[in-house]
Amino acid sequence: MNISYNWLKNYISTELPADQIAAILTDLGLEVGSVEEVDSVKGGLKGLVIGEVLTCEKHPNADKLSKTTVDVGEGEPLPIVCGAPNVAAGQKVVVAKVGTTIYPLSGEEFEIKKAKIRGEVSQGMICAEDEIGLGPNHDGIMVLDADAIPGTPAAQYFNIETDIIFEVDLTPNRIDGASHIGVARDLAAKLKQTDPAVEVKWPSVEDFGIDNRAWPVSVEVADNEGCIRYSGLTISNLEVKESPDWLKNRLRAIGQTPINNVVDVTNFILHELGQPLHAFDGDKIKGNRVIVRRLAGGTKFTTLDENERELHEQDLMICNAEEGMCIAGVFGGLESGVTDSTRKIFLESACFNPVYIRKTAKRHGLNTDASFRFERGTDPNMTVYALKRAAMLIKEVAGGTISSDIVDVYPEPVQPFSVELSLNHVQRLIGKKIESDQIRNILQALDIEMKSEENGVWKLEVPPYRVDVQREADVIEEILRVYGYNNVADPDKLNATIIYREKPDIGELRNKVSSQLVAQGFMEIMNNSLTKGGYYDQSETYARNRVVELINPLSSDLNGLRQTLLFGGLETIRHNRNRQNPNLRLFEFGNCYSLKEDKLSTDLGSYREEEKLALLATGNLSEGDWNTPDRKVSFFDLKSWSLNILERMGIDTSQCKETDCNNDLISEGLQVTTVDGQALFIIGMVDSKLLKQFDIDDAVYFAEMNWPALVKLSARQEVTFTEISRFPEVKRDLALLLDKPIMFKDIRNLAFKTEKKYLKNVSLFDVYEGQKLGPGKKSYAISFTLQDREKTLKDKQIDKTMNNLTRIFEKELGAKLR
Repeated sequence: MNISYNWLKNYISTELPADQIAAILTDLGLEVGSVEEVDSVKGGLKGLVIGEVLTCEKHPNADKLSKTTVDVGEGEPLPIVCGAPNVAAGQKVVVAKVGTTIYPLSGEEFEIKKAKIRGEVSQGMICAEDEIGLGPNHDGIMVLDADAIPGTPAAQYFNIETDIIFEVDLTPNRIDGASHIGVARDLAAKLKQTDPAVEVKWPSVEDFGIDNRAWPVSVEVADNEGCIRYSGLTISNLEVKESPDWLKNRLRAIGQTPINNVVDVTNFILHELGQPLHAFDGDKIKGNRVIVRRLAGGTKFTTLDENERELHEQDLMICNAEEGMCIAGVFGGLESGVTDSTRKIFLESACFNPVYIRKTAKRHGLNTDASFRFERGTDPNMTVYALKRAAMLIKEVAGGTISSDIVDVYPEPVQPFSVELSLNHVQRLIGKKIESDQIRNILQALDIEMKSEENGVWKLEVPPYRVDVQREADVIEEILRVYGYNNVADPDKLNATIIYREKPDIGELRNKVSSQLVAQGFMEIMNNSLTKGGYYDQSETYARNRVVELINPLSSDLNGLRQTLLFGGLETIRHNRNRQNPNLRLFEFGNCYSLKEDKLSTDLGSYREEEKLALLATGNLSEGDWNTPDRKVSFFDLKSWSLNILERMGIDTSQCKETDCNNDLISEGLQVTTVDGQALFIIGMVDSKLLKQFDIDDAVYFAEMNWPALVKLSARQEVTFTEISRFPEVKRDLALLLDKPIMFKDIRNLAFKTEKKYLKNVSLFDVYEGQKLGPGKKSYAISFTLQDREKTLKDKQIDKTMNNLTRIFEKELGAKLR
């Protein structure tokens, strides 16, 4: 939300520097994300001046160009070649001189340079309004009033303002601050603590009056639950046209695009008071009736964006005697919108049920300035005041007469929130004693009225516009944010209880593993647990009907909880690769969620939540140089890192089983389990079809670990210490010719099963496949490490052990020595 400092100062007298205002607002809970100096038109029209076309003749070398001379108040007229069809001698125009930078509404900025166009010198440009950001028109150059003086800076002629814009990061509970008056109200509450004279200056509506009652419109609210209050009036004989400069400047400063004087006034009131308004073309109100009701489900309705939408039976609509005109509080209808031909309007100012608006906006995927406010709760006591203020402004900028009484349907007035406040609780929660007089002043500045006081307990009434202040704790929070969080000193001592640490300490294990991975070149990532449910539409491994979906998602990209860490990791890889960072080693600890059945339930037992550890690697393992080529990361690198994690946690990897794992997400993968079948992790190459969905054109290796299973297994392991042997190890190598299906793990397991006394390690150091070996054959070069912990091995013992191993390999695996 953007707040204009110039605009803000209309409601509160202050000359504080912008940085200080930003700091105060942030302390008040209206966090200012940025402070920026802006012009009401981009570029501030710097370098543009008013000129008078002295001569205009056809370009000798181009049919659609004109040769002009223009007086810009500097003595010698400027020769300018112009392509606009409406340029003529005697016109007052806007001229961009050489060296001026132009900021068009569409396209990139550019600098005006001295040029030759079809052989004729041109020292400037005569501008259309869209070329300098003043409006959308590009039918021709801007022709100004005859009394415009050549040489006048365009910024002065068009009343361009320099302003300071505060970008306020509004939290959902602070809708009371979603306007300039709302911000002024909070700012005044703070400044009043040091200067009691500070007040909010509300725009006066005392001069509001009914001109006649020539065009009454009847209003009926058929759904009082959905529409809390509905106010309206009619204005006749107005002229829809361009807004005056002051109004356009206010809207442009906060990033709004002016449309016409009537619509601009409604947008102005929205950002001034926080009250959304809607203007209906009076000629489109059939039967002179406005009815707030629901229409049948499936009814077609075309909104202002020219999209036909299918209404839900719960959508609240603003209708005339025959059909719908507006989706209440969300979006207007195309047929009833204000256009240049509109001569009378019905002006609506209402307060709708936030739940209705929120559900309707979500159903139709609409997020408008009006729905943003209505779905968080607007002030029901603001509707009539905002209506009067808007009507007076419309008469000022569009003429017309107020031609009906104010219709105000308010069957059940909203009462202030009643809250009891204990002064002892204030001191206990804040941690500092604040004098009761100061608390009273703060509450008064916040429009919170004290009705009675008894034994240190105050009975308060909170105005309805403070929708988030309905409990004692909320009132204390209001007191503290105005008093100042920074005014509460840290205590001299910190009290804490001794915490029992369970074994194994999960936090310590996580830190150990994280440190190990970082030491191996990994970086930790943290992705949102909310993800795109569409990722699971085609997945077999993680079914779509197991996704825990949000009832009211923020967007279609954040509409469900993740079942795996893979998709978030791929998003991270894509983001980095698109920014020239292709070599990645990433890890993430995170919870994953799924339904045990195919439907949502209120029973927590229907949901599964598991913590997982994911590793992802892609790109180069090491960068090459003049004598070393690039080294790509491989499946075996990731497997080694994964097994190292198990070893770091004290898990005996020799007791783990490996089985093939190939699915729609992972190809050429393995699943590692315990001997009793407990799944520990899967590892493999991410399927190429999935990578294509993420626009990743390099191999990605992925491992996902069952973290609770690893922790549980780690707890079972006992640390044992053995003396380092004083006797040397002996290594012997074998080259075995084997059938291709035989894996190294088969050889390793068989070796340890055969020789338990002397065999310490088995490693594979070479694999060879070729035509010379014969079809379906491969060769493994394997190293065996032998050791006797009590004495030095003799050659006879070594030879006997190796002969036993060779014989068993030949018998069980069909191996042959090479």
